[in-house]
Amino acid sequence: MTLSASPSATLKFLEDRWDPAVAAVLDGPEQLRYRSNLLGSDLRITNFAGGNTSSKVTEIDPLTGEPVEVLWVKGSGGDLGSMKRAGLATLYQEKFLALERSYKGVEHEDDMVAMYPLCTFRNNPVAASIDTPLHGFLPFLHVDHLHPDWAIALAASANGKTKMEEFNREFNHSLVWIPWQRPGFELGLMLRQAVGDNPGCDGIVLGGHGLFTWGDTQRECYLNTITVIDQIGQFIERHGIAKGPARFGGLAISARGHRPHLAVQIAPYLRGRVSAHSRYIASFTDAPDVLQFVNSVHARDLAFLGTSCPDHFIRTKIRPLFVPWAADADLAALKRQIEVSLIEYRQQYRDYYHGFAMPDSPALRDTSPTVVLIQGLGMFSFGKNKTEARIVGEFYTNAIHVMEGATLLAEGNVTGTLPQCGPANAPASFKVFSNYVALPPIEAFRIEYWAMEEAKIRRQPPEKELSRRIALVVGGGSGIGREVAHLAAARGAHVVVADRDEAAAARVAAELKSATSGEFIAVTTVDIRSREAIASAINATVAAFGGLDMLINTAAMFPPSTAGKIPDALWATTLDINVTANYLLADQAAKVFKEQALDGSIVLTSSANAVVSKHGSEAYDVSKAAVSHLVRELAVALAPCVRVNGISPATVVKGSMMFPGDRVKASLAKYRIPFDESLSDDELRNLLATYYAKRTLTHQPIEPSDCAEAILFLGSPRSRCTTGHLIPVDGGLTEAFLR
Repeated sequence: MTLSASPSATLKFLEDRWDPAVAAVLDGPEQLRYRSNLLGSDLRITNFAGGNTSSKVTEIDPLTGEPVEVLWVKGSGGDLGSMKRAGLATLYQEKFLALERSYKGVEHEDDMVAMYPLCTFRNNPVAASIDTPLHGFLPFLHVDHLHPDWAIALAASANGKTKMEEFNREFNHSLVWIPWQRPGFELGLMLRQAVGDNPGCDGIVLGGHGLFTWGDTQRECYLNTITVIDQIGQFIERHGIAKGPARFGGLAISARGHRPHLAVQIAPYLRGRVSAHSRYIASFTDAPDVLQFVNSVHARDLAFLGTSCPDHFIRTKIRPLFVPWAADADLAALKRQIEVSLIEYRQQYRDYYHGFAMPDSPALRDTSPTVVLIQGLGMFSFGKNKTEARIVGEFYTNAIHVMEGATLLAEGNVTGTLPQCGPANAPASFKVFSNYVALPPIEAFRIEYWAMEEAKIRRQPPEKELSRRIALVVGGGSGIGREVAHLAAARGAHVVVADRDEAAAARVAAELKSATSGEFIAVTTVDIRSREAIASAINATVAAFGGLDMLINTAAMFPPSTAGKIPDALWATTLDINVTANYLLADQAAKVFKEQALDGSIVLTSSANAVVSKHGSEAYDVSKAAVSHLVRELAVALAPCVRVNGISPATVVKGSMMFPGDRVKASLAKYRIPFDESLSDDELRNLLATYYAKRTLTHQPIEPSDCAEAILFLGSPRSRCTTGHLIPVDGGLTEAFLR
């Protein structure tokens, strides 16, 4: 075919990232993977896990030895930007086309999905997605189906078909319009019909949904795709320039100052209310495009109308929660408004579900919003983890761009049936505001509660024990704290590593990021002697993830002494760090726990020394005795929502900052344990740990990992009925038996 698009000189916004040298050494499927990754690397082209790509490649049939045409297409649930070859489904093209003979009509199109595995080439285990027919029935070797904001804006405009024809004339294209149809077998047949009825067309706009483009080669397909998308962007930009700088009806309210600070103040309260059914992690943005929307005259009406592209509302739900906040109102007023708005939102969502649910529909899901827009402040988005929360926010930002583009294309009132409305749709179900057309609620429901989407949800791996939980680990830069951070991250928690030693905290955070998602980890410095520093660390936790679920403190000091005596100032410092700091940490964390109104937990670190009297460690021993009783006092004070517990380990030498080389040598000398001065610090610590172990019933050295296991048991929901208690982690130290 001959493309109307010329090379990348026509691009204004996007980049032609195709490298001929890279592509030249790739086979067909790898070129498809390469093309997909390039397209998925730019959110202006497609959103995370959105869109799909395909190639029809000639392969040798392993059964017959004859060449056959194989449809390679993005597998179900994959992401174009990160997709590997192993994420592509493969089907015999001839067998797939033969499925049309079994098709009984649109009422039965979901039944066809079960037939796709029968067309699989080479027993490929990757599930073919519901979009497979959108590629299989198009008579082109290479096809892209994407959801770029600019193209959806055109597809979601009340005058979209007219504007598409204007675009065709201006940019010498031959795009074809077809009305909305839910992705599936029927839409695949509609696409084929549209191409057959319009020879020479170079793309299709699906009303309310997105864009289809193609090419005879991988390169041609890629270039056609980015050129059409870019030129639609240019087309919308021209309309925007003509309309001036005002967007969405103009400014209704000014953005507040100190928005990050205000977001931290309101986030725990908001997270707690949104998490009434299931706990969520939060993400916040006050990006200029978001603020322009939430502060506009038309924001509330457009937000209520809902999103258009199915890829959006599967994550953002049919609509966000819009919370008005008057310019002269305080945070208390905002909290009241959140409560009122949430009650209304949840009722509307229940009405939406029960209004369209069928006997075989999946059960009603959480009625809480995943996107919350607050006037003057910005947007909070929520998900089961930080990555999902961020992506949800990105999707709604895409929706904002779509609404902006559609409103910019407005020219007078559109009369008659909207172009998005096909023969199977009721014209009155499509609602318009300022030229923007949202998908009808019934169509939104058919996507959100589609059995195919429910199956995709059920295929997801089970969540880990501490998923959706936020842990602030104080003293996380070394020793027990480091082990707690590692174990909490391994169990799915979002972890903030806090330590006075900034470099140590950063090292541990880097370790965690290499072992899990980097978005689940944050780092902050803290001096636990300072209430202000503690408040700053907790605010950093809230800013990162929206709240706090577990506060764990392993930081302490053992004062050095000579002849068993320490100066008065060192005595005071020991009690400040080992006792008062624990109180300050709990007192500051309690404010967040109270705002959230969710169950939370605090775990402090006491010591076997709290009940074992010894000469020469009075300051440390007394401080740990105080910590043990502080656990009980805090448990009473913070009940019933917050559980407070502690552990009482015997001496932990391995990895402990309280055992520098000089102290280890002094202890070895004290216990008359011979050692070679040439031994490393770790070897010296092992000698001392072995000695301590022999004094216990189990003869096992107490390691940081042993303490971490006990801490996370107490911090996790597994010990939901335990508070005000301390678990000994001492190997069976008889001197420390409770009495």
